[in-house]
Amino acid sequence: MQYKLSSSDLEVVLALSRVSTLAQAGERLGLDASTVFRTLQRIEKGLGQRLFERSRRGYQPLELAQEMARLAERIEAQMEEARSLAQMRPEQVAGAVRITTTDTILHGMLAPALHLLHQRHPLLAFELHTGNELASLTRRDADIAIRATRKPPPHLVGKQVGPIRVALYAARKSPWQRFDASVAAEATWIAPDDALPDHPSVLWRKKHFPKAIPVFRVNSILSVAELVGLGLGIGLLPLFLADGRTDLLQLTEAIDECQTELWLLTHPESRHLRRVATVFSHLSQALALE
Repeated sequence: MQYKLSSSDLEVVLALSRVSTLAQAGERLGLDASTVFRTLQRIEKGLGQRLFERSRRGYQPLELAQEMARLAERIEAQMEEARSLAQMRPEQVAGAVRITTTDTILHGMLAPALHLLHQRHPLLAFELHTGNELASLTRRDADIAIRATRKPPPHLVGKQVGPIRVALYAARKSPWQRFDASVAAEATWIAPDDALPDHPSVLWRKKHFPKAIPVFRVNSILSVAELVGLGLGIGLLPLFLADGRTDLLQLTEAIDECQTELWLLTHPESRHLRRVATVFSHLSQALALE
């Protein structure tokens, strides 16, 4: 008798494909690791073939498991959409939307945009993750990613909402009221060299002023802004973060070599969810840069 896959079987395959360990899959499913293991054994026995390769890196999905996971993702997205539709009036949008970005974008742009969005759609909830790493949209660690990049991941769908322009800043009351080669050599630099070694601002400084070694090394652009504002040194900042701050003085015009693009990204299977589409549409307008 041919084995009949159930929806719960697909949920187990999808969870294990996303996280690669029995314990983590169990956490997502609300099961213990031994139950996940027994379920996987039952599925593989019923199908007559292995779905995962066991290795030091955990459970790696084989081709069939990858295809099953893709189908399970579609079912998952459709179920979420059905639940949302069943729980709201036609004009309402409800549910939780997970957004990943950097603390710089959160404080400089996203928070004000979410304030207005929450007023329009009070039944929406937001889970915000900040960090320099890109949370996996494929594993559904987030629904929407907002990132400064010149090359967005090809497996995601998204929209470029404008250029992120960068200039050099100092505190308005600091000794540095202009910028030239002598200032570059003498000034105290603040930069995210260790945390963001490939950031355009770091590469630009190393290229044009290789002898300018940062005295203050921080792990985010937001931290650069705060230390510059306190008068501790000079640093490269995006205009969207520095504009409007009376404590900062712009020392240069926008530097073309430091310019990147602001992207809104989501997974192809998530973009049709009403809650995700609503947030995505709002942010694409609210975060637009010129």
